Amino acid sequence: MLHNKTYIVSPEAPWVTFVHGAGGSSSIWYKQIREFRKAHNVLLIDLRGHGKSARGRWKKGDSFSHIADEVKHVLDELKIKETHVIGMSLGTIVAQTMAERFPERISSLILGGAVIRLDIRTKLLLWTGRVTKRFIPYMLLYKLFAWIIMPKKRHEESRLVFVNQAKKMCQKEFIKWFSLTKLINPYLTRLQMKTNAIPTLFLMGDEDYLFMPPVEELVRRNEEFKLIKIKDSGHVCNIDQPDRFNQLSIDFISSIQKNKAITAIG
Repeated sequence: MLHNKTYIVSPEAPWVTFVHGAGGSSSIWYKQIREFRKAHNVLLIDLRGHGKSARGRWKKGDSFSHIADEVKHVLDELKIKETHVIGMSLGTIVAQTMAERFPERISSLILGGAVIRLDIRTKLLLWTGRVTKRFIPYMLLYKLFAWIIMPKKRHEESRLVFVNQAKKMCQKEFIKWFSLTKLINPYLTRLQMKTNAIPTLFLMGDEDYLFMPPVEELVRRNEEFKLIKIKDSGHVCNIDQPDRFNQLSIDFISSIQKNKAITAIG
């Protein structure tokens, strides 16, 4: 089972599951735990090959669906029937895959620094990485990607957090995760069509120049989705602007819980 940690306030409190991105670990949520655990049961998970979770779990043909199933296994083991899910970066794809595969278990999605579609710049960046990944040290690639995605001075803390966490991965794990990006666009297009019935909030840093335009386009086409831009923030908005990220997320979860309570009474 994936390594995980829980903070339980009460059996009646809503569960919130945090899913980090590629190269990170559950420790990236260090600016969220204190606020969320006041009124929520919190589940932190290290995805395969990250943090304290086991390495070498990959089999031929493994995909985001297999990774989502591993998260569901944690929910099953902990007897968590339903949870709000907060994802960051590539973790938003895992979160959306969970919502597609077992929607009855997902109360809502909060997608920070969401990866919705890869534009030509991102495709070129990832293609370069795929071509060179076996003969260029993965940390060199990762540092380059981190700098391109989070270039500003005020993104420095976010860059350092992810680079330091990525150092704990091995090259083989990095290559496996990187390979998942190859067919990402057609997969994500199908995924968003199937998850639009689940309350979804996109939280994007207003300086997240690579990933913001596809999210804006998606929200324009789907009124069920909601987008809030966080000022003076880059791709990893939960670290760049934690107070704003926390408040927006908690308010959204509270609104979902109130609607559920009203529906139950009705």
